[in-house]
Amino acid sequence: MADAVATGGFFSKIGALLQSTHLPAQIKDVDFVGLFTNPWFIIPFAALVGYLIWKQSFNELIVIIIFIGIWWLSGTEYMQTLVVDGELQINKVLPVLVGASAVLGFIIYLFFGRS
Repeated sequence: MADAVATGGFFSKIGALLQSTHLPAQIKDVDFVGLFTNPWFIIPFAALVGYLIWKQSFNELIVIIIFIGIWWLSGTEYMQTLVVDGELQINKVLPVLVGASAVLGFIIYLFFGRS
């Protein structure tokens, strides 16, 4: 019983942190077109991708693509409604947890499952 209360307090603290830092709004307000046309971002990013292709480090490229996808997903309306009026919506969190565990399992398979 005490673990459930501690876990609920933990998630409410994370939700309060996200709301106080306005992180979801900041991610939603990112100008993707401006970011990917900014030479201060795109040149090092393209150099990193080119280097990883040259070194044939496809696992790292896949991880970068996954992080970009998570970044995009975190700015969607679905993620904005995970916490409503300071309460965590369990019915919306469970699919996120299942997806996150699947992605984590895939990353573990990439690095440790194949030889």
